[in-house]
Amino acid sequence: METKYKIAEINNRKLLAMRPLALETLKSLRNYYRLGLTFSSNALEGNSLTESETKVVIEDGLTIEGKPLRDVYEAVGHARAYDYLFQLATNKTLEEQDVLELHRLFYQQIDPEHAGKFRQVAVFISGSKYPVTPPQKVASEMKKFVNWFNKQETKLHPVEFAALTHKKFVFIHPFIDGNGRLSRLLMNLALLRNEYSIALIPAVLRHEYIASLEMAHVDDVSFKEFIADRVIATQMDLLRLLNNGGVNIQIGGVNDNDKSIIGGVNTLENKMIQTIQSMPGLNAPALANALNKSLRTTQRFLKLLVDNGKIEFRGAAKNGGYYIR
Repeated sequence: METKYKIAEINNRKLLAMRPLALETLKSLRNYYRLGLTFSSNALEGNSLTESETKVVIEDGLTIEGKPLRDVYEAVGHARAYDYLFQLATNKTLEEQDVLELHRLFYQQIDPEHAGKFRQVAVFISGSKYPVTPPQKVASEMKKFVNWFNKQETKLHPVEFAALTHKKFVFIHPFIDGNGRLSRLLMNLALLRNEYSIALIPAVLRHEYIASLEMAHVDDVSFKEFIADRVIATQMDLLRLLNNGGVNIQIGGVNDNDKSIIGGVNTLENKMIQTIQSMPGLNAPALANALNKSLRTTQRFLKLLVDNGKIEFRGAAKNGGYYIR
């Protein structure tokens, strides 16, 4: 498992080292994954639209002759919910209302009465022998989920955090319908908030996906491995896409002696080291402010530098700071 997380880190550093991307490139990438995630996530749930039909629906606003109207609404709603992810990715915390709004955007045209509202009735997952949260406990379990999300996103590896976010949410199953798609949206929100790219689960892997998720009721190792594989596979596709489009790592490359660090003076790791050298004793919030980065991203890179023996934390938790080792 740790090896897969390390590969995901290496790929992520390659992608980060390609920044800054041109605004048009960023826009086209966001649209690329808007289509890819909408199509793949809906296909996992049995939506009959092809990828090209999904593109026509969400980009041109057209219906498809012979296709159920619900399938069209699922595509349009998912695309709207996807757009909302990028607002949530910049918020300081995830709130319960954010999850409700995410569901409302997805489900509004399908069932306005239940869109953005926790279910009040019992539901069952076909093919699963495990029950989901009973309706009278959904609200309290969702409060626990949001609290867990906000406390753990700076403590867990981003890929593990994304997998557990998916698992915990879908096991609660808080809505009448759309829980699988919401769980994948929230999984990708967890990745985006940690500056990772979107991860796709193609419909061809549905059996493996469902089997590992079912097993996660007892042991979630195989599910976390499955999600890690999908993160890595999507990263590799994105790296090929960017390289073929003429986007390359700006300075340096992967250090053969330590592939967890990207070389080059413009990387965040080196900027952190330079900042700590010039202003020793800064804590994580002060460094985040100095580097103009989010606190969770700063904390993640600080942990990486500590683990690699580049820096160390001295002093008490409340008033200590980071120093060059």
